[in-house]
Amino acid sequence: MNWLWHALAMAGTMGWKILWALILGFALSAIVQAVVRRDAVTGLLGDDSPRALAAATGLGMASSSCSYAAVALARTLFRKGASFTAAMAFEIASTNLVVELGILLALLMGWRFTLAEFVGGPIMILLLAVLFRIFLRRRLIEQAREQAEKGIAGSMEGHAAMDMAVTGPGSFWRRLTSARGFTAVSHIFVMEWAAIWRDIVAGLLITGALAAWVPATFWKEFFLTGHPVVSALWGPLVGPLVAIVSFVCSVGNVPLAAVLWNGGISFGGVVAFIFADLIILPILNIYRKYYGWKTAAFIFGAFYATMVAAGYLVELIFWALRLTPQDRSARIAEEQFAWDYTTWLNLGFLVLAALLAARFLTTGGRRMLAMMGGRPETAPHETHP
Repeated sequence: MNWLWHALAMAGTMGWKILWALILGFALSAIVQAVVRRDAVTGLLGDDSPRALAAATGLGMASSSCSYAAVALARTLFRKGASFTAAMAFEIASTNLVVELGILLALLMGWRFTLAEFVGGPIMILLLAVLFRIFLRRRLIEQAREQAEKGIAGSMEGHAAMDMAVTGPGSFWRRLTSARGFTAVSHIFVMEWAAIWRDIVAGLLITGALAAWVPATFWKEFFLTGHPVVSALWGPLVGPLVAIVSFVCSVGNVPLAAVLWNGGISFGGVVAFIFADLIILPILNIYRKYYGWKTAAFIFGAFYATMVAAGYLVELIFWALRLTPQDRSARIAEEQFAWDYTTWLNLGFLVLAALLAARFLTTGGRRMLAMMGGRPETAPHETHP
């Protein structure tokens, strides 16, 4: 059983390395969601103007990093009057331009990958807006809206329904430090974890298996590392395809991206791979439920094209600025436990997570989980974008 233990040990080591960053990221996301009410700016998203797309991007950056939640929230915005383009821009920003993703990229792969993500995200949104303006027909939008209004429940929709935002008079800090603010943060924090932990675990297990079982020679041959120019062209094309079949979510795909980078995928290929959490097979099925087959196929084609193009452009920009990373030693190696800064950070943030979890359980959290059957993604959705 050494083969199985080795894969599990690699997955566990990776999980321990990123634990504090995950807690920090979800805590920051919960704070923003608790004090900023998103439906207050829904009226800004009624068209595909630069102003609307900028508002959708900002709203997405302040929202959840879970791909499933992002898809459900985007549908809600669409139902409430947002343009389809703005809803999709929100979806991209809420999975690829958020704090926790940037932290994990910097922690595991280096700051250049974080910078690439925040450069590539706006590029992808801009390219998508252009494609939608040229190819998206009014009839298809009307069909998508008709399907969306049917209220078909999809994965993570109950998560999107939660409205714990604290509104009213007072400063940001006053609302945040109030009893209601603490409760709101705790509920959003725990429900974020309840929504995404399966994806994180799946991503870590897949990463552990690939790191332990797949020889480096396979990745080097698959990514054509012996031909630098061809490899740079090949990476963004196949990066999203690897993501599609790996089923990992926004945050969960970072460890796997580290494995692929060490294996020889191009820099642009990593960027395209990370973006592709929005076209994995379960998400494509949700698009079908939400908007119908034709719109789901259009979304897939447009997203794939813009992911590939964004990967190429990021590669080119970073090459021109001489910022392309050369070191292929992302943090995936198995290590022994040590009392280092990672351990102390993990212990400190685990205390924070415990406090938030305790607040959640003592303020109606048990009833919420019981009502949702322990699966927040299956609850009915009617209220909150």
